[in-house]
Amino acid sequence: MAHNPQYFEGPPFVRVFLNSTRFAWVWLALRLWLGYAWIEAALHKITNPDWVQTGAAVRAFWERAVQIPPPPARPPVAFDWYRDFLAWLLSIGAEGFFGKLVAYGQLLVGIALVLGVFTGIAAFFGAFMNWNFMMAGTASTNPMMFLVSILLLLAWKVAGYYGLDYWVLPALGTPWRPGRLFRPAEQRS
Repeated sequence: MAHNPQYFEGPPFVRVFLNSTRFAWVWLALRLWLGYAWIEAALHKITNPDWVQTGAAVRAFWERAVQIPPPPARPPVAFDWYRDFLAWLLSIGAEGFFGKLVAYGQLLVGIALVLGVFTGIAAFFGAFMNWNFMMAGTASTNPMMFLVSILLLLAWKVAGYYGLDYWVLPALGTPWRPGRLFRPAEQRS
């Protein structure tokens, strides 16, 4: 007897909302807001030597995150494995590298989102940064930025429609379907 897997489609509105260019204006607004937020955060860091030269800002952030206060207070980091990871980064002096990585990573993610180029990839890296900030005990705007990043990830096919992805994605394609530049000459049109 052969196995017959079932395929379940998502709700029609969700499929249309995430895949139709009719809603590209929604993704444009969210993309611009999120991109601006990343650029603004990055500009505060890349002009601060404690972020991009010494890494002292990252070290101070990590030191606060790994502290375990006396009960009944709760530690900023809820998961021991993540606290251990941050403690290991502190022990190897990784703050200088990570200060630059965070500052310039935020800038690149912000620029990519504002321009609408590689929108899905930029949203992924933005969500990854937000996830790490939240894991280290920082809420602030991170939950909202994480949510918008996840939505942009889900709508990656149309999130950059009003942006450079309109031209870039058809030219480059995806790993599972090459674009014009990577197809044999007889298939290009």
